[in-house]
Amino acid sequence: MGTDFEVKMDEYLPLRDVVFNTLRQAILRGELKPGERLMEIQLANKLGVSRTPIREAIRKLELEGLVLMIPRKGAEVAEITEKNLRDVLEVRCALEELAVQLACDRIDEEGIQELHRASEEFCNVLDSDDITRIAEADVAFHDVIFAATDNRRLIQLLNNLREQMYRYRIEYLKKKECYPQLLEEHKAIIEAIESRDKEKATGITGQHINNQVDTVVGTLRNKE
Repeated sequence: MGTDFEVKMDEYLPLRDVVFNTLRQAILRGELKPGERLMEIQLANKLGVSRTPIREAIRKLELEGLVLMIPRKGAEVAEITEKNLRDVLEVRCALEELAVQLACDRIDEEGIQELHRASEEFCNVLDSDDITRIAEADVAFHDVIFAATDNRRLIQLLNNLREQMYRYRIEYLKKKECYPQLLEEHKAIIEAIESRDKEKATGITGQHINNQVDTVVGTLRNKE
């Protein structure tokens, strides 16, 4: 079991959430490896907590697709597979294309300015070498588009899917050579939304996601 992570207490969060966030980050950063078993007793001892928040965290991680429950074996970190990647990003593509179409119709001037600010913030953090921070800035950019849809059900679906996408987003953002193209795609999405060009915005969004699929699939195949 990885030894580089430890629980970081937060007085504003329940212990179960702190443990969940700790294990989630350990998986996303690769400190807990794909295929590695998650032993409740060992994790409880390592993090200095009881087994109950460990058990609750593992259940939530399973819902996110980060952990698998294997009969007669227990929990283990889920492998990153091409099939899972394509399944998740096919759904993401459909939902985000709908979101950007609605945003073209409904975004106001304040939303457009917020989109520009989010894009600038994303650009500013690319040199930080902090993948988690970069991923959060990327998520924030897309969240502005989602908010502009003014569709609570769609936003809820996208938020539920976000956790399953996060692992693949991290893998994609490890490829610094993709950053210039990513920035251009964000810029093109903003321009299409500003001009209320739904066809162009939909096409760019679909290509934006497909480029991520191609990059991560290539990474997975190189590891085989």
